[in-house]
Amino acid sequence: MYAVTHLADAYAIELPADASADPEALARFIFSRRSAWMSGLMAVRDAIVAGFGLKTAKGFRETGLANNENRIGIFKIYEIHPAEIVLGEDDKHLDFRLSLLCSDTPPPSNGRRLSVSTVVHCHNRLGRAYIFVIAPFHRAIVRASIRRAARAGWPRATEA
Repeated sequence: MYAVTHLADAYAIELPADASADPEALARFIFSRRSAWMSGLMAVRDAIVAGFGLKTAKGFRETGLANNENRIGIFKIYEIHPAEIVLGEDDKHLDFRLSLLCSDTPPPSNGRRLSVSTVVHCHNRLGRAYIFVIAPFHRAIVRASIRRAARAGWPRATEA
């Protein structure tokens, strides 16, 4: 994907047997459930990065609307496959991709697993500084988003 990565992580969760295997439905479900603390962190992030001329969440949404892009929340959809959806954004300081992959687990469980992976490529020092500061928050938000979705109850295969 990128010749050099400056952040790469992955988190996985076992899905219930009746959960949807549609990665787009799962992505929409996860990213539609943001807690107050996550919204607060995003507001702080947006206030800080705007001063550096970087895109804010509002800017991502407005760009998506202006370009008639298919999006999930603030994320642009780059690819959709039967078992995976790839979201992300490009900006002057970095590019990132977020993959949600729904895969079968090996016997004896024979269930399904949702893996959420992030890869970031920085273009400059600003990008590397940004990732250095943001990485712990990113990891906490991804893990909390997955847990929050699991507590809410995953969409069923018949609902997707």
